[in-house]
Amino acid sequence: QVQLVESGGGLVQAGGSLRLSCAASGRTFYAIGWFRQAPGKEREFVARITWNGGTTYYADSLKGRFTISRDKSKNMVYLQMSSLKPEDTAVYYCAADLGFPVNYARRTEYDYWGQGTQVTVSS
Repeated sequence: QVQLVESGGGLVQAGGSLRLSCAASGRTFYAIGWFRQAPGKEREFVARITWNGGTTYYADSLKGRFTISRDKSKNMVYLQMSSLKPEDTAVYYCAADLGFPVNYARRTEYDYWGQGTQVTVSS
């Protein structure tokens, strides 16, 4: 099993920045992804990073504002979010993918999920 714990969410004004953290433990995994889910909407892909190579992937709409990174020594994955907008308000989840993906943006690709952290961007 993989245990994932997100932190760093909170309330921020539009235009501000926030860094989310995902602490991973347990068995080895291939990659970590970040997803988000706004009220009444489906969970959507945000970003992904492969654990060993550090290859990153982003949702096209978020490129340039969000940056994913990892610290292998601490078993941590981060999501740096900048120029935040009210539409970024959502619960943000990190998820672990145990194997090579067919479609890394699909939530069903991921095997383990954290409990989520709320991000609220005020206008």
